[in-house]
Amino acid sequence: MQVNNVSMNLSAVSSKQYPGEGFPEIALLGRSNVGKSSLINTLINRKSFARTSSTPGKTQTLNFYNIEDQLYLVDVPGYGFAKVSKKQREEFGTMIEEYLTTRDVLRGVVILVDGRHAPSEDDISMYQFVSYYNIPTLVVATKMDKVKGNQWNKTVSQVKKTIGLNQTDSLQLFSSETKYGKDEVWEWIENHMA
Repeated sequence: MQVNNVSMNLSAVSSKQYPGEGFPEIALLGRSNVGKSSLINTLINRKSFARTSSTPGKTQTLNFYNIEDQLYLVDVPGYGFAKVSKKQREEFGTMIEEYLTTRDVLRGVVILVDGRHAPSEDDISMYQFVSYYNIPTLVVATKMDKVKGNQWNKTVSQVKKTIGLNQTDSLQLFSSETKYGKDEVWEWIENHMA
C-alpha cells in the first residue's frame, strides 16, 4: 500500500471509544518491547510516528492509526511486562479481550514474537486465544537483523513448532532495521482488508 496519509486518530480503553467509520482493522499484538511501534513505523515509512519506548508496558490504551482513510492499524498494549501491577494487567486483559472478541470490523491480527528466542508462554496463550476465536493471524518474528542468516530456518521451525501454527495462519520474518519482510506484511494485511 502507498502510504501518504496517516493519523493517530484516537486511543481507546473501551468499546464506547472505538472509531465509528467502519474501516477494516488489523490489530498488532505482542509482548512489550517486541517491536510493535517499529513495525508500524516501518509499514508507514515514518521514523517515529508510533512512539517506541525504552520502558516496556508504556502503551496502556488501544491506539488506532488511520491509514489513508482505508484501514486502522490498532496497536494493542503489550503483554508480559513485569512493571505493571496485577490489577492493571487484569484491566488490560479485559480491555484486549473485549476488543478482540466483539469488534466486527477486526479482519485479522498480527502477533509479533522476538525472532531471537522461542515464543514465550504469553505468546503461545495469545495465539491460542485468537485461534479459538478464528481470527486470521500473521505471526511476525521481529529483530531478524540480529539473527545470523544461517539460523533463519531454525527460527522459522522453532516459532511454528512452539506456537503450534495452524495451516491457515502465516509466519513472516521481519526486521525494522533492514525493512526485510515489510512488503510481505503489507501483502498479508491488504489480503485481509476485504
